[in-house]
Amino acid sequence: TSTADRAAVERAMAHGREQSLILPDPDRRDRGASWRQTREALPVYGPAVTSPLPSAAPVSSAPLQSLRRLGGAWLRLVAPLLLTLLALAPIDAALAVSALDLPGAPPSAALLDSADVLSRASSGEIEKQLDGFRAERVDARLITIPRLDYGLSLEQLGKDLLERWTPPGNPAAAGVTAQDPLLLLLVDAQTKAAAIVVSEPLQRQLPPELLRSTARTTMAIPLREGNRYRQASLDGLTRLATVLRGGEDPGEPVVASEAVIATNIPTQEETERSNGFTWVVVLLVVGSVVPMLTWWVFSR
Repeated sequence: TSTADRAAVERAMAHGREQSLILPDPDRRDRGASWRQTREALPVYGPAVTSPLPSAAPVSSAPLQSLRRLGGAWLRLVAPLLLTLLALAPIDAALAVSALDLPGAPPSAALLDSADVLSRASSGEIEKQLDGFRAERVDARLITIPRLDYGLSLEQLGKDLLERWTPPGNPAAAGVTAQDPLLLLLVDAQTKAAAIVVSEPLQRQLPPELLRSTARTTMAIPLREGNRYRQASLDGLTRLATVLRGGEDPGEPVVASEAVIATNIPTQEETERSNGFTWVVVLLVVGSVVPMLTWWVFSR
């Protein structure tokens, strides 16, 4: 063939390739349609794949749920404790007593158990003994308080009550009838302490030394040893009543001393003077050397 014929054949072949790229192949379209029909007819045994590319894995929410559960459990444990502390804080502050929290005038009852530490039977017995001071023209009263206000001492509280419950110097001018001198016994239930204060007319019969001794020993010892409020009150009132009636002061209660039980345990001084440490060292050396010598002799 000539060169012109070969060029014509090449142009025809190139033109055919371009047409094959542009025009769709009917056979290929038919094959695609038949494949889709076949795929739709097949049963589906698993999840359908809609994308040939792998999709991103979903983020697991298990750690977040664990944190939520942990936070909820912690809140359930701590919330009751916080509520209890918040509830008790104002109550504890409200229990603090000062002179302004007590009646402005002497109450009708001689016993004022604000701390609620005395039983009904004990209260009746103490009130009967307080009423016995009327024969000596003394207004004796016993006051128990749950706790003192900050910075206030028990003796200072008693002095404040004396000022509030004692009429002015001229009762007739103030419209207040004269009353017997006051004898106040105060008991602090928190610190297990007691204090006794008296009006000025009683200070000669009941000197400060007697009042201090009665409060710090006669009343304080039963309070500290076993919360015996009844015993402390009765012992203190009995001692003061004896002195008011002209009797001799019974004095402070006798504290029973505990008997020392004999023991064979040496004291620290005896231990320091002994040579027990030397004996221990000698026995350790002998116990180590003798077995080695015995083995050496018999091994030969």
